[in-house]
Amino acid sequence: MIRMLIVDDEEIITDGLFDVFSQLNLNLDLYKAYSGEEALDWMNTTRVDIVLSDIRMPGMDGLELMRNIRSSWPHCKVIFLTGYNDFDYVYQAIQSPGVSYLLKSEEYDKIIKAVTDAIQELESSLKFHDLVKQSREKLTTLETLAQGNYFRYLLQGTRTTEELEVDFRNLGIALDPALPILVAVADMQRTNMYHSFAESQNAALAVKFLAETFLAERTDRLGIIDHYGGLVWLVQPKHGQVTELDEAYARTVKFLEGQFELMQQACHDALGVTFAITICADTCEWKQLSEIYDRMRSEQYWRAGDGAQMVQTVTLGTIGTAANSRTLREKAESLAIHLEGGNREGFLHLFNELMKTAFDERGNGGPFALELYYTIALCLLSYINRWELHDKVGTTGLMQRDRHSSWQDSYEFLKQTAESLFNLRLSVERNRAAAVIEKIRLYIEEHLGDDLSLVRLASVIHFNPSYLSRLFKQESGINLSEYIDEVRMEKAKNLLKKDELKIAEVGVQVGYETPHSFTRFFKKSTSMTPAEYREIVRK
Repeated sequence: MIRMLIVDDEEIITDGLFDVFSQLNLNLDLYKAYSGEEALDWMNTTRVDIVLSDIRMPGMDGLELMRNIRSSWPHCKVIFLTGYNDFDYVYQAIQSPGVSYLLKSEEYDKIIKAVTDAIQELESSLKFHDLVKQSREKLTTLETLAQGNYFRYLLQGTRTTEELEVDFRNLGIALDPALPILVAVADMQRTNMYHSFAESQNAALAVKFLAETFLAERTDRLGIIDHYGGLVWLVQPKHGQVTELDEAYARTVKFLEGQFELMQQACHDALGVTFAITICADTCEWKQLSEIYDRMRSEQYWRAGDGAQMVQTVTLGTIGTAANSRTLREKAESLAIHLEGGNREGFLHLFNELMKTAFDERGNGGPFALELYYTIALCLLSYINRWELHDKVGTTGLMQRDRHSSWQDSYEFLKQTAESLFNLRLSVERNRAAAVIEKIRLYIEEHLGDDLSLVRLASVIHFNPSYLSRLFKQESGINLSEYIDEVRMEKAKNLLKKDELKIAEVGVQVGYETPHSFTRFFKKSTSMTPAEYREIVRK
């Protein structure tokens, strides 16, 4: 519904216009104010789409009111009522787009016509396909999906401001990691017209693209399709709009409330898509994102009614504190990601976080504790099965909670099993690394006279050269090139102790084609030439 505010310091005019438009079937949500200041209060409280205002008023006049309208609701249409002697005012007003004017002496028919024209312009601007076409130029579907994956990554743990800065730059995210965010969550209403995942995903994408147009002028934002096919927006006031940060965020909340309401109308009219919006009025630090997101989803679940075209604003004080709002399945996926990636710290942090939610104040478990136990146990068992670790990590009792004497013992068993898997992985990685290094050492000893370049050695074990170099140094405590020199030197000394080979032949056998190169290498290492060394060892 389009919202219109009538403003005039003469009550008879304000009330008269209000009565006229109340009787018309224009589907308008009408409000009235008797001064510019009172009108501004309305605009700071709710979205306004059309303002019908006197241009000359005591205190805040129409032009000052118009400037405030533009900063709060840029899409708003302004119709000024003027007197014959208001040319200077009118001239300034008509320089601004979306502004028209009428003489106060005009009949009601002309005023009604001006308002209906403004309604048509607003409805036209909400045409879905034109808006989507504009916003598609700013954001691609692939970028949207990548940013959605990154959002799920953000929910798994805290990133430093510096890390966020790099990530945002690489992913084209126009948010400041040093500032807090406002979070809005949309629950897409499922309808019979969406028979497949692709159709549902396309509908969510369309709403997201539409939001880019509605929110662009006043905010920096990231819109994401979450794990459930719903939408999440992370929002900051556009940089430099308001000096006071608290005021900027408060005004942005009001802006979001109004714009999301318009979006719902546009989506419903064009596609039959409806969605419920929950906005958190309190700012959220990046490290709080996972908790706030969980709590807002819980708030949506417990909403009143079906939520169709609902816009609700909540504060941290009113959001429910249920710690289990995000499903165990999603948290189990995070545990599995940590387990697969060998991230012991991340796994144990989430494990301990879940443990805090499993028991009551007396340490007793209930249905959630049981579900949580088997969710984690299944995650561990799946990992053991996939990597065939049954003979290395025992699974007896893993899927039998009642075999443990207490809840604490059962969860301690899960934790120890996870620790064993991480230790085993670390041991396997070290053993494989040791096997690779041993293979390289053996190859070097057997091919001292051949090409022992880093590229050649890397091809032997099918690693990239830089990784082999780093791995060798990490495992051996010495650079690969230094190790090759040591092996060459040791073999050269052994061969020089014997008389079967000439010095040049010794050099070739340890990888130096010219006598000069071999002599230089040998003298650098021993401070003597190969001939001097042979002479000394003969004595």
